[in-house]
Amino acid sequence: MKIAVLGAGAVGCYYGGMLARSGREVVLIGRPAHVDAMRRDGLYMETQTFREHVAVNACTGVTGVAGADLVLCCVKSTDTASAAAMAPHLAADAIILSLQNGYDNAARLQDLLGRPVHPAVVYVATEMAGPGHLRHHGRGELVIGPFPRSAEVVAEFAAAGVPVQISDNVAGALWAKLTLNCAYNALSAITQMPYGRIAPGEGIAGVMEDVVLECLAVAQADGVSLPGDIRAAVVGIARTMASQLSSTAHDVARGKPSEIDHLNGYVLRRGEALGIATPVNRVLHALVKLLEERQAQGGG
Repeated sequence: MKIAVLGAGAVGCYYGGMLARSGREVVLIGRPAHVDAMRRDGLYMETQTFREHVAVNACTGVTGVAGADLVLCCVKSTDTASAAAMAPHLAADAIILSLQNGYDNAARLQDLLGRPVHPAVVYVATEMAGPGHLRHHGRGELVIGPFPRSAEVVAEFAAAGVPVQISDNVAGALWAKLTLNCAYNALSAITQMPYGRIAPGEGIAGVMEDVVLECLAVAQADGVSLPGDIRAAVVGIARTMASQLSSTAHDVARGKPSEIDHLNGYVLRRGEALGIATPVNRVLHALVKLLEERQAQGGG
């Protein structure tokens, strides 16, 4: 497959880089600083198992999706609407996957494009350490639902060393990932601490348990059943991604709008719509919004 990655940030560069490293033709669509660096030196991938410069094509415009068999949408939840600008450039038979935080991005993008967009649940700890420089902290697996040609997608990723599971309960998997994000992202943003340091903090286990209970209550009211043991998964994140700062923490530190409206904020809105109280998610959402406001006003 020819592959285009819209949103060449930490997530997009990891999966696009892995696919390019396996010999796939990949174009990474991102910000000028990253694109310039990748055009000059390739994508520098600093992972847990290798460090090397990977040759990739890179551009800054959505026209880069033209001719792609597979499009990975990896933009921030706040940029989902703008991602629809790729519509006139998409091949008629292109497969579109949403590799984004939050629960409803694939559905939002599908409505805007007027064609199928398939959600992928992403479990990877990465960051951009500099222009064209990806740093990988752990994991890397994906979960997708069954759809026509999903087996082809699994095969492409498998050849790149990326495990992909096809699940009949992708909605539950999305809610499980959302719950993990709600438990960690805001706390990491507020404290500017990585997951492994947050989890042992005094009183934090209770806060996370309250977040999980609220998420489970809203999901149940929404008719969604989460797979596996979500409490064990929350505890496990502190071990498997111990050195990871949340994407929300990076955004807040850089004075950029975060995805908090699509994480704890989403649970808050769905809870209100369904008559479920979510006071802990409300507080975490409100605190991150205050931090964003302070940064926007130059408060440091």
